[in-house]
Amino acid sequence: MTIQTRRERERAERRQLIVTAARELAEAEGWDAVTTRRLAAEIEYSQPVLYSHFKGKDAIMAAVAVDGCADLATELRQARAGADGVRASLAAVASTYTAFARRRPALYDAMFTHLVDLPFATPQAPAPLRDAFGELLAAVAPVTTEEDAGLLTETFWAALHGLATLMRSGRLPEWAHERRLELLVDRFAGPTRN
Repeated sequence: MTIQTRRERERAERRQLIVTAARELAEAEGWDAVTTRRLAAEIEYSQPVLYSHFKGKDAIMAAVAVDGCADLATELRQARAGADGVRASLAAVASTYTAFARRRPALYDAMFTHLVDLPFATPQAPAPLRDAFGELLAAVAPVTTEEDAGLLTETFWAALHGLATLMRSGRLPEWAHERRLELLVDRFAGPTRN
């Protein structure tokens, strides 16, 4: 291994350490607790080391969002692959998406609520963002025409995001969550036939 290769590996490891520490701190105490000073103390590096990797907290939050989208894509892919049939796939993806939002609220906020400097819905979007959307698209596409697939997927995603956000804020009661998901899936895939 060359010195240059070792330095690149160490730099990548340090960058991931910063992202992981930010993610864990945000999940434990919220995004207001995530400061460069606090992160530097958490990872035992100086603030200039953080700034050698990221321009500031917003850039760190964007990196956390990208990692979160990779995690979400993996979970959605597993849910979709484990389902039997179009309707079951759509239901599994809906349930997995909202469970992810509830289980990882600070991460979800970085991905979809806070303003981050990431291009969404463009070819320049980082691969994990495209992958997460692609998993939603793979679940929705079988219930629509090819021309409408992207827009219908965006609508499905917006509905899931709205349900997750409104429930988390207490504006929708938790007890009706599963029924709301059933209604949403019925609108996209058609009601279950007995």
